[in-house]
Amino acid sequence: MPFITPDALLAHWQGHRRLTRRVIDAFPNDKLFSFSLGGMRPFGGLAMEMLSMAGPMVRGAVTGDWNAPSSRDSRPKQEVLQLWDESTEQLNALWPQIPPEGFAETITAFGQYTDTLYNLILYVIDNEIHHRGQGYVYLRALGVEPPPFYERS
Repeated sequence: MPFITPDALLAHWQGHRRLTRRVIDAFPNDKLFSFSLGGMRPFGGLAMEMLSMAGPMVRGAVTGDWNAPSSRDSRPKQEVLQLWDESTEQLNALWPQIPPEGFAETITAFGQYTDTLYNLILYVIDNEIHHRGQGYVYLRALGVEPPPFYERS
């Protein structure tokens, strides 16, 4: 029996995604793609990076199509949130199509990242958590109280 089931992994990931969505939403509209500290990228660009990884990773695992949107251009916050919601729906629709044994298979994602699907997905989750932490720092520097990090519902 695996340590965590595919359904439990998706539920865990979606909890992180709900929290990250709240972090995106907490940003002032004019700061999402313009504010940064210490040479780090603005959070809007980080959010677009997360979007270019999550849905495309699962879609690629299911279909073998490893094309991912690469635009990280500035856009209104509401558009980023809409893209986030669409990505969430895509994950929920595609996830059940991954056979349980598929998570242990070694694949090459996006033509360059070779690992088991479990590890590739864990990397995407870890990347989101890392960048969300940057978002927390930015929000505090802007004088905005970020959402509680432990509330993922």
